[in-house]
Parts: sequence; C-alpha cells; structure tokens
Amino acid sequence: MSPAPPALVLVAHGTRSAKGVQMIAALAEAVGHELDHRPGSPDGRCGHTVVPDSPSRDRRATILPGTYAFCGCVPGPTAGPEPEVAANPVVRTAFVDVLGPSPAEVLRDLAARSTTAGEPVPAVVVPAFLASGYHVYQDVPREVAESGHPAVTVTAAMGPDPALARVMALRLRAAGWRPGDAVVFAAAGSSDLRARADVRRAAAVLTAQLATPVRTAYVATGAPRVPEVVEQVRATGQERVFIATYLLAHGLFHDRLHQAGATGVAEPIGVHPAVVRLIADRYRSAVRDADREGVR
Repeated sequence: MSPAPPALVLVAHGTRSAKGVQMIAALAEAVGHELDHRPGSPDGRCGHTVVPDSPSRDRRATILPGTYAFCGCVPGPTAGPEPEVAANPVVRTAFVDVLGPSPAEVLRDLAARSTTAGEPVPAVVVPAFLASGYHVYQDVPREVAESGHPAVTVTAAMGPDPALARVMALRLRAAGWRPGDAVVFAAAGSSDLRARADVRRAAAVLTAQLATPVRTAYVATGAPRVPEVVEQVRATGQERVFIATYLLAHGLFHDRLHQAGATGVAEPIGVHPAVVRLIADRYRSAVRDADREGVR
C-alpha cells in the first residue's frame, strides 16, 4: 500500500467577508479535486464526496469548515504510469489574521494524527499570498515552529506567477475593459520591500499579457494609493479607467476599490482552474522534492 500523502495546508490572510471566506473554502475544495484527479473514470475523477470537518473553535471567529477529505475509492486500470502523488490528500485551510484556525492549530491537529507507519501526518504548507512579505517570511515560519509538527514543508507563495496574470486579464475583460482603456494595477500593499518588488513583477507580467501599460497602486499600505492614481490617469484625458484587482478574494480591500472612481473594477483572482493548478503544482513539487531528499 502506498503511504498516505502529506496534507496540504492552504494558508490565507483571513477576512471578515463571508463571501471572501467562502471563496477560500471553494478554492481549497477545488484544489482537493485537482489533487484527486487520476485515471479510472470517464472524466478522470472518481465521483467522491466532499466531507467538511468540524468548524474551528478558534476564539477569534467561527468560520466555514476548513477541511476537505476525499473518499478512498480505487482507480481503475490504466496503461499510463501511476500519479506521482498518491490519491486522497487532505486539504486544510488556515489563516494568519482576522479569523481561525491558525496554521499552528491546523498543523498541531495533523501532528496528532498518525499514518499507517505510526508517524505524524506530514504537511505541505502553501502560502496563498500574491506577494512575499511579512506574512510569508515571518508569520508562516513562526506558526510552523509553534505547531511543533516535525514534518512540514513550506512552498513558495502563489504569486507572482504568469498564471495569475492570465486570470487577471480575464477578470479585467469581464469587467468591461477593452484595448485602449487605461489600467490601474491594484495590490493590497506591504511595508516589506520584497513584497513590493513582487507586486512590480506581477504588474510587469500583466502589462505583457494585456499589451497595455499598467500603473501600480495600493489599497492599504504604501503609495501611491488607488484613488490617487485613478485621478491622475483621468487627468491625462483617459475617460475609461479600469482597476485590475491583484487580490485573491473578496473583502474590505476589494470593497474599497469600488470607491476609487474607476470606470470598472475587476473581480478578485478567486477560484479559477489556472489558480487551482498553480496551488496543486506547488504541492506536487514539494512532495517530489521531499521524496528525493528522503524526508518521507
């Protein structure tokens, strides 16, 4: 029998927006489906049932269930090689701010569970952040250390990545943007210079994707702010100004963008097959690397 695969812990920022929390939950569910995608059924899936775990008991908030477990069905015969990652990984969600469960809580729970070999269930943490700043470099490592889990791998953050730029372009067009319209690239912002560099790289990738220059602005931390840049662009004579949203989910920051005076505001990156594959690929790469290094 193949060893149980590591759990995937998707770590996001956290939001008080129910819509935003639902989006993160839906993203986790979709990633679970992607990781369970294997031969054996006509569409490559097994018709499994999603089973939500119990809600968090975190004192900061009670949220939607953050665990997605998948059935243990056996794939049919296939002429191709077996998948590199065994089926049925558990996908958990955790948050570094605003609500729970925290990454440390989720990892402690996983550490308390045992594999068939009697060892703690290993975990791969995927930071669902679009730039690497304080949360990625400070919060996530601290949470991992506090958990005491002995077998945790942390991947690179989600962004920047060309896949995200492609999704942003789709969201922008859906908001009404067309070639010739001005674009303001709106990110949450960070005081960390590395995160700001990531945002600039992401904006450059979107510029190439749209074949249109974009102006970078921030919603919460850093300058220039989004309303200021929208006003500056309009002052040049541009009548149609659209905001490309470099945010993962709905919440306060996205609400603020609708008050910036733009012609249209793109939806957050959200749940999209390209985003799902990006997260799943981060997980698969981490598992392959761990196998090569003999960690598992």
